[in-house]
Amino acid sequence: MADKHRILHDLDHDLARRVARRALETYRDQFPELKPGGEWLDADRARLWFTAPGAKIEGRVRVLADAIELELDVPFLFRPFRKQAVKVIESEVQEWISRAKSGELG
Repeated sequence: MADKHRILHDLDHDLARRVARRALETYRDQFPELKPGGEWLDADRARLWFTAPGAKIEGRVRVLADAIELELDVPFLFRPFRKQAVKVIESEVQEWISRAKSGELG
C-alpha cells in the first residue's frame, strides 16, 4: 500500500528538480546501511528503494510545480517504519529547499 506524501515548495520547477535530486543523493550518502538506491525515469519522476531489517521498501518521487510528492510501498508489518522514513526524507528535502532559497544551488 502506498500513501502519497506532499512536501510543499515555492520554488521554480527546475530548482525544485535540483532540490529533489540533491536531497535523495544526500539521503543515500547518510544512510548507506539501508542500501538506498534509485533511478530518475525522466526530469520529474524517480524510483527509489532501500532496505529495512527484513524488507525492501520501494517508492516513487515526483516533482510537481508546488510540491515534491513521495510514495512508499511499505508492507503492513513495517507501516510504523514508513512514518520514520517519510520524516527523514522530508527533513532532507526541507533542508535543500532552504539551501536553494539562500542561493546554494545557483
